[in-house]
Amino acid sequence: MQTQNPFLDEMAKLTQAAMGLAQAAGEEAKSAFRSQTDKWAADLDLVRREEYDALKAEVAALRAEIAALKAAKGA
Repeated sequence: MQTQNPFLDEMAKLTQAAMGLAQAAGEEAKSAFRSQTDKWAADLDLVRREEYDALKAEVAALRAEIAALKAAKGA
């Protein structure tokens, strides 16, 4: 939208530039936060859900195998 007033044109350009900077700063803050939380998770040596589920399934299979061996030994 073009106006005849150069002051209003300049204010519109400045406002648009400020909004662009604010958006870029928000994205940068989000990226920094994600990076920091990833670092904290790595420092805490947390396990991912997929690894936990795989280990849980392996333990269940081993328990079943132990139960079968105990049953065969007792028979």
